[in-house]
Formats: sequence, structure tokens, C-alpha cells
Amino acid sequence: MDDATTSTDIRLREGASIAQRLVMSGFAAAVALCFTPGLFTRDILEIAISVVALLVGAGFVVGIMMAPAVVWIITPSEILIGQQRPFGRLRTRVVPKDDIRELQVPGSKRVKARFQLAFTLASGERLTSPPISDVTHVHDTVTRIATHFGVPNVEAPRNPLDASNPEMHLGEPIEPFPAREIYIVALIAVAVCTVPYAYKLWRGLPPGPIDIALLPAGAIAAFVVYRYANLVTGAFWIIRPADIRVERLWGDGSLRADHIEGHEVKSISVERRGRSEDEHCIVVIRLHSGRRFRSPRIGSRAEARAVATEIVRRLEIVPESNKI
Repeated sequence: MDDATTSTDIRLREGASIAQRLVMSGFAAAVALCFTPGLFTRDILEIAISVVALLVGAGFVVGIMMAPAVVWIITPSEILIGQQRPFGRLRTRVVPKDDIRELQVPGSKRVKARFQLAFTLASGERLTSPPISDVTHVHDTVTRIATHFGVPNVEAPRNPLDASNPEMHLGEPIEPFPAREIYIVALIAVAVCTVPYAYKLWRGLPPGPIDIALLPAGAIAAFVVYRYANLVTGAFWIIRPADIRVERLWGDGSLRADHIEGHEVKSISVERRGRSEDEHCIVVIRLHSGRRFRSPRIGSRAEARAVATEIVRRLEIVPESNKI
């Protein structure tokens, strides 16, 4: 995907590569094949479950492999749309600027910093583009397109990662869990671990070693929840022109703030943290001191690279530390 503001044309792409499709379809096929032993039993229910699982797995494989790849090329005079399925012909469409009446920029419900272009044509048809990969220049990209096509009253989206902001925000401002919720979870942990012991006593049976061992385990679990629950609230990054402020919470709910400056950075890179490169990529910063900071989830690899590039520019990180 290439929608950099330095080019006359804006290119937007959507669709997984062949390697990504093979990995995802292979995983779906492996899960479906786990149910094949049920086909060789005499139990009608197990046979039915196995057949349904295989059909669903086959449907996932076909859907993943046959999903189209879409490319938009937006020029000052038209939009060229290309769509191609694996082993299929390339289908193209040209939308002249005179056909465009309205432009909106809806955000994604799943990923906060993901934006698409929604064009309304003179015929009433609505066309939605692939996501804008350079999430740090959404405002400039939308402004350029609106100027080229003469579309009035285009409302720029609220983008916490836009480079035009004095401060870029990654993640959500963190707050400690309410004490009441922590107490409730701790009591639930104790109750779950004491249920087997109480059940044996109620039935007049001698508690076993596992039942007895669960009693202190429940107390330990309750203590861990009470003492360290706030550590799982995540982090909030504030990216400023000279440094990054990383806000987190200690176990007692008090705020912990770390600052990262450009001369402290040993390397900056983009990594995947999860199942998919389309939604689970993050920025990882390693310092000369050995500390490592992982950002909140950003989105696709292209979106994470755009954020990392802006961090490099703002902190003036030296080229040899750039591993993006």
C-alpha cells in the first residue's frame, strides 16, 4: 500500500498475500481435520459433527483463497479501481471526478486508527475504498482528495495518530480498576477453589489431596488479583516532538510514567503480536539500557510502519537504529 503524500497519485490496497492466504487456509484445514476421526465411528451424532466441521473448514478455506485483492489509484481527475481474484481476470473500473458528489471518511469499529474513503456518486451508488495505510497523514490525504475532486464540506476524521497533532496518542488513557470489581474477582477466585472441598464435606466424603491443595491456591489467587490486577490495564503512549511518554499503572493503581528520547533508542521495529498481520502489529522500541517498550496494538503492518516512521522523525532516531 502506498498512499504517501509525496506522490501525485494515491494508491490504496486491500487483500492478503498468497503466503498469508496459505497460512490462514492451512490453519482452518488443520482444525477441520481434527474432527475426521468421528467419521469412522458408529455414533450418528459424532459423524454429523465431523461432517459439519469439515464443511465449515472447507468453506473457510475457499473463502480465504478466493477473497479478491483490490487496488485503488486516485488521481486528480479520476479513480481507477482494480479487482482480481486468485486465478481470475483483472476487473477494472474508472470513476471520473465529475461523477463524485460526496466524500465521507468513516472510521473502523474494530481498529480505532483505521479510515476508509466513502464516495457517493451522481447515480447514488456508494463506493468504499481500502483502508488508508498511512494513518499518520489521513488529514492531508483527505484534504488533497477533496480539493482534487471539488467535494465541499468534507469533515476530517478525528485521528489520534495524525502527524498534524502536536501529540500523537497510542492506546487509551488508562485508569485503575474500581476497588469493588477487584474485590469481587478476588472473592470469586476464593469461592471457585473452595467449592470442591465444601462439596466433599457436604456429601460426608473425605477431601482428597487436590481438594486440600486448592484452598491455599484460592488464597494465593485472590492475593494476586488484589495486588496485581491493575498491571493488565495496558499502556498509553503520548508521542511528542522530542520524546515519548509511556503511561502505565503499578499494582496499587498509582501512575507510572516513563520517557523515551531519541538518543536512548537502540532499535525501533514493527512486530506482529497476535494471529494476523492485518490487525495485530505493534511498534517495539529497545533502549541501550536493555529495556524494551511495546506499543498498544496499532493495526496492519503498513499502518504500524507509518506510525514507526513518524516516531523516527519526531525523536530524530539515527538511521542505524531504524529496523522498520
